[in-house]
Amino acid sequence: MASSAKDADPNLGFLTKRDTEVKLPRPTRVKNKTPAPIQITAEQILREARERQEPEIRPPKQKITDPTELGDYRLRRRKEFEDKIRRARWNTRVWVKYAEWEENQKDFARARSVWERSLEVDYRERTIWLKYAEFEMRNRFVNHARNVWDRAVSLLPRVDQLWYKYIHMEEMLGNVAGARQVFERWMDWQPDREGWLSYIKFELRYGEIDRARQVFERFVMCHPRATAWIRYAKFEMKNGEIARARAVYERAVDLLSGEEDEAEELFVAFAEFEEKCKEIDRARCIYKFALDHIPKGRAEELYKKYVAFEKQYGDREGIEDAIVGKRRFQYEDEVRKNPLNYDSWFDYIRLEENVGNKDMIREVYERAISNVPPAEEKRYWQRYIYLWINYALYEELSAEDMDRTRDVYRECIKLIPHKKFSFAKIWLLAGQFEIRQKSLKAARQMLGNAIGMAPKDKIFKKYIEIELQLGNIDRCRTLYEKYLEWAPANCYAWSKYAELERSLSETERARGIFELAIAQPTLDMPELLWKAYIDFEISESEFERTRQLYERLLDRTKHLKVWISYAKFEASAGLDGSDRDGKEELENGDISYQEQQIERIQRCRNVFERAFDYFRTSAPELKEERAMLLEEWLNTETGFADLGDVSLVQKKLPRKVKRKRAISLEDGAPAGYEEYIDYIFPDEVAMAPNLKILEAAYKWKKQKTGSDED
Repeated sequence: MASSAKDADPNLGFLTKRDTEVKLPRPTRVKNKTPAPIQITAEQILREARERQEPEIRPPKQKITDPTELGDYRLRRRKEFEDKIRRARWNTRVWVKYAEWEENQKDFARARSVWERSLEVDYRERTIWLKYAEFEMRNRFVNHARNVWDRAVSLLPRVDQLWYKYIHMEEMLGNVAGARQVFERWMDWQPDREGWLSYIKFELRYGEIDRARQVFERFVMCHPRATAWIRYAKFEMKNGEIARARAVYERAVDLLSGEEDEAEELFVAFAEFEEKCKEIDRARCIYKFALDHIPKGRAEELYKKYVAFEKQYGDREGIEDAIVGKRRFQYEDEVRKNPLNYDSWFDYIRLEENVGNKDMIREVYERAISNVPPAEEKRYWQRYIYLWINYALYEELSAEDMDRTRDVYRECIKLIPHKKFSFAKIWLLAGQFEIRQKSLKAARQMLGNAIGMAPKDKIFKKYIEIELQLGNIDRCRTLYEKYLEWAPANCYAWSKYAELERSLSETERARGIFELAIAQPTLDMPELLWKAYIDFEISESEFERTRQLYERLLDRTKHLKVWISYAKFEASAGLDGSDRDGKEELENGDISYQEQQIERIQRCRNVFERAFDYFRTSAPELKEERAMLLEEWLNTETGFADLGDVSLVQKKLPRKVKRKRAISLEDGAPAGYEEYIDYIFPDEVAMAPNLKILEAAYKWKKQKTGSDED
């Protein structure tokens, strides 16, 4: 644009392209991003704005003294209402207030005109009809009110509230025939259940039994539901019409027998009706007919009622047949649909066990265990194996047939694919059964086969426990050796084996077991094993051996807990009953005890110093561990009382500093900063010149704070 302007007019030749470009404002940079010293919240801003608002100016109250002023007031108010209606014709509240104001002015014609105008806007608004009719009734315009109700129910026949109000008005006026006529108009629209019941209650209030019966007939035809028929029958029963009530139930059964959702409730009510009439045989026939025609899954309540009925009126055989027969049919249906649903088999077996027929129980057990899971995966067998366990327990405890129990255990063990998975529970139960039969040889054979075919921790532990209770120490040792051959990394087995030898006062054997254990290349929980070995040596008062163990452990790991445990050991080594004797010697003037205490403290200090040197030189990044070590050292020196030297630790204590570091997301994008606690040690301050500046600033700030407090 600049070049074209220059060609057009030579006087514009001094303009350059740079001068004609639009210059955008340079974005301002926020230099100070720190929060303001005084923070202002949105709530505070709103509160101050509310306080600064001027109070609302309300017009003064005026008293009307003559008809002219009254006319002006009415004109002004009507104009206000008309303006509001013109702005919002759809607002029902404006129409209602307008009409109520006209009513207060005793100008009923105008009020009626307002109501009619509002209905022209929206005749479907039930509130307007209700308020309009209440206005007519309140001012005793009965015929007007009837006219309003007639129009309302004609235009909105599905609004039950309008019908209820209309009928209530006629009934309050004593116009029973008019109320009945309104009910008849309402029933032509086939309302819901409550509308019919209100009509029936209305007829009963005035003793019109025949009319109420006729309404019931129309009600059950309009709503052929079980609840309607039951209500009809109870109505007849209440009026002493037993034959009529039975006829109602029979008609309902013929009509609703094909509807499963309604049939159960109807049959239960029919049977209870016959029971109240002392017709026990009729009630039993009804229950049996219902159970034969209703699916078992939808007749739970019917079944409960039938069982309760038989318990009250039937004999023992009848009760058992009622319970077992139907439940057996139900379970047969379930296991036929899904034979691998073991929960259904459990329920079926429990039912047969309650009956007590051994042949039936064994038959169901045999059928259940024949449904072997389709895949050789343990998750499919975990539920199935309990069928065998329950079968064996039943034969042992209930049937008391020990030979069959033994056969059940053997067949179960043969069936399980032990090469892929096994169940320690079945092996242990079989072994414990043999022990209860006082067949120790068979129990050992069973548990030995378990160890050979499917070794598991539970089997080893239980077998060792049994042999230990019997006092067979040699067998326990053999089992522990087998256990460790199978699981050499199991620290629990090593510790228990050593604990056994120690309980037998075999100290050297226990020590040898511990040595073999810590020499294993892999261990599942080595820290527990080392702790057990160290505790063993301490309990034997072998402090030199304990120190050697700690040194060997430090060759493997330099963990902070190891250093602290080592130092605590040195601090408490020899503090037993001899400590009291040493104090007595010290009181008698003997200095040997004090020399021992000083030597013990020096050993403890040496461990702490070695640990501190390690974390300072070999692992300088572990600052938090070094700080924790110094804190433990300080507490230990404090516990030494007069013999301790706290100054040795205090000059090494670090200073905590809050710092920030950048953090990033998984994809490497920056995600901001986070604060963390850093430790500045005195030796680091001496090595880093930059830290000297920070140290000087820290001291200056501390002095300034102290001077401000003074």
